[in-house]
This record gives sequence, structure tokens and C-alpha cells, in this order.
Amino acid sequence: MKYNLYYEIKISFGAKLSKNKNGRIFNLHINNYMIKVVTIILSLLIVGLAVFIVPKFIQVSNTATSETQQKSQTSAETQNPDSLSMQNITQANSPHPQTILFPPISDAINRVTKKPFGIQVSPENSPVSPERFSGYHTGVDFETNPDEQQIDVPIYAVCTGHLIMKKIASGYGGVAVQQCNLDNQTVTIIYGHLRFTSIMAKIGKTILAGDSFAVLGKGFSSETDGERKHLHLGIHKGSDIILLGYVQKQSDLSAWLDALKYLSQ
Repeated sequence: MKYNLYYEIKISFGAKLSKNKNGRIFNLHINNYMIKVVTIILSLLIVGLAVFIVPKFIQVSNTATSETQQKSQTSAETQNPDSLSMQNITQANSPHPQTILFPPISDAINRVTKKPFGIQVSPENSPVSPERFSGYHTGVDFETNPDEQQIDVPIYAVCTGHLIMKKIASGYGGVAVQQCNLDNQTVTIIYGHLRFTSIMAKIGKTILAGDSFAVLGKGFSSETDGERKHLHLGIHKGSDIILLGYVQKQSDLSAWLDALKYLSQ
């Protein structure tokens, strides 16, 4: 008697295993249905790779490229200091209109006790003694307290704009000039009696309103050109740099603005 009997076991997806009586597999039949299912599964796997893995690879690649460009730009700026200033000048030319000013010093309003805007002074008639100037005051003076004479008193930018000048000037000692937009007009802000070496910002750099960018100079020293320790804040209309602390005619004050009218409380 020949043992040629066999039975068939059907498995999922249409695959058919044929076994003889001893349990040995001697044939495997795969029909078209199984081929289609396998094809669909492979297609889904490929789509999954495209949807989830490829975007992550692109993101990592873009991040690496961005970091490389940033390092390259930083290196270029380090090699050419002027490039930073020119870039910031371009950015600063975009107007930052303001209607109020940030206080240039702590407790600003209460410090205006001697020379407000427009006061007329002379060596014979002045709230300050000795007085070496004459004329109408173009700015506002913010005084310091006795306990601040030997410590650094920080000065803050009253507006957002770029630094257009810093120098040692007669009557001021260290002085910084910033260009801003106030009440929809271009103005220059004069910060007088600063310690020149404390003005760390480069010419052309944008200084944000509220940024501490310098400290007051030491009173009665070359840092303040022999003046008491205080801040002179002047606001001149237009983009011209005018450092005058006083004008000789009252009508000339029309080219200047009173900072107290714009200071936030």
C-alpha cells in the first residue's frame, strides 16, 4: 500500500502548505491574493517612511545648515567689526514710533530739582553754584543723591534707536547721542555727563528702550568735565546732532522738546 495520502493546510493570505503523512512540507502554493496583500503592506511601509522619517531628516539637515550659516555670519562679524554696525543701522532705520519715554534713571521725576527744561541761568542767577553757563536750558537735569556719589548709577535708554555718537565733549565729559522716533518725528537724544568708558555700545548699534547702556561719570572730575554728578537729557528735533546745553534766545527752545512731558510715570 502506497502512502501517497496528504492533506492540505490553508494559512492566512491564501498561502497553502502541503504535507505528507509524516508531516513534512513538500510544497508551498502562493496565490494572487497573497501577492496583492503583501504588495499593499510594503506600499504602506514605504508611505510611512516618507511621512514620518523623511521630514525629520530634512528638519535635521536644515537645522545643521542654519547653524553653519549662523557660525559663518558670526565669524565674519568678528573679523569685520564694521559689518555689525552697518547691519544694525539698516535695522534701526525702521521707525520705532513712541509717544512716551522710558525713565533714563531710577525715580526720574523726583530727581528734577534744579534745572528743568527752559530755565534761564547765568553765573549770577542759578540753582547751581558755582555756575559756569548762561542761557536757556535745552534739556532736563536729573540729580543724584548723596549716597550715590561713590557708586555706579546706571543710565537707561529712553527710546529704541541706534547710537549715532559717543565722545568726550566740552561741558559734558562723556556724552552719547541716540536717534529715535518720538511722536512721529525723528529726534536725537543727548545723554550728558556719562563715564565715557562705560558706553559699551558701538556706533550704529540699536539700543532698546529700557536698556542700561552706561553709568554716570564721577562728579567734579574729567568724566563730567568738572560738573556735579547728574544726567543732562536733551531732546533735539530732527536728525542733526546738536550738543548745545543752552541757547541764548528763548525762541530757540522751539527746536527742542521737554523730556518731562514724555516720561512715563
